[in-house]
Amino acid sequence: MDLLSEVIRTVRVGSATGRVIRQSGPTGIRFPAFDGSGIHILLRGSCWLITEDEEPVALRPGDVVLTSSGAAHGLSRVPHPLAGLPLVDMRPLPPAPGPFDFEFLCGCYQLQHGHAPQYLRVLPDLIAVSPDYAAHPELRALVELLKADRSGGAQMGAGATLPALLDLVLVHVLRQWHEQQGAAGWPDTHDPAIAAALREIHEHPEQPWTVERLSEVAGLPRTAFTRRFTTEVGRPPMSYLIGWRLSRGARLLRETDAPLSSIARQIGYANEFAFSGAFSREYGVSPSRFRAGQAAVRGQEAASGTG
Repeated sequence: MDLLSEVIRTVRVGSATGRVIRQSGPTGIRFPAFDGSGIHILLRGSCWLITEDEEPVALRPGDVVLTSSGAAHGLSRVPHPLAGLPLVDMRPLPPAPGPFDFEFLCGCYQLQHGHAPQYLRVLPDLIAVSPDYAAHPELRALVELLKADRSGGAQMGAGATLPALLDLVLVHVLRQWHEQQGAAGWPDTHDPAIAAALREIHEHPEQPWTVERLSEVAGLPRTAFTRRFTTEVGRPPMSYLIGWRLSRGARLLRETDAPLSSIARQIGYANEFAFSGAFSREYGVSPSRFRAGQAAVRGQEAASGTG
């Protein structure tokens, strides 16, 4: 079951932004908490990943930081309290000229409503990965393409290329982190019973699933299934099911013109009213307003050509 593909499909319910940032001086910059997910790729120099509660993590060129669900963090040339770092200016500015201590790519999916996709939400808030570029030269090529895309200012087609490049980089980084961490590092499961239930939820969200039906798919007693599913995935079965249905619904609202009644049926709701109520509780906005907001973002991206 390729859960990475499902992650990427649901990440893009927000707008993609990115730029190259160059930093000099003894300290660094701070990224406030935000609704979304993002990555940093260190291109030159060395720095430290700074968080509120954890020890600083040393980064070297090529290292990647994944912000799975928008946690506050910073990058600094020397270890430094997070609160003391100046806030970053995330306007689409060209890279600063002149000498610098470290340079990195910054890209993110900014969400207007709701939360980061649930598979990213159950990951650690911040993940540092040292990719094996020798074994995966395609990742280095993607980084170079992303750097060129973000270093040249506004270009024709940039609004389309940035999300595609971020998608591919995120897939490679998550896959390598998963390989480095093993089963304990990823919310996917090596438990065949739970994997069977997840597969059915992902492939057939329209089915009238209950804990009883899912436990039958898994071949487990209901209580044992609920306990193992919650341990493996990080959420109880029905909570996960609702989250997955609504993530799929958000993607369909963004990517299609299908009527609400059709989307409701595709993701397991009896009618558009049931879907609208559940969606509004999760995202804080009605499906219609969500769709209109997403269309406005895409229009702005197309007009600016900057992504």
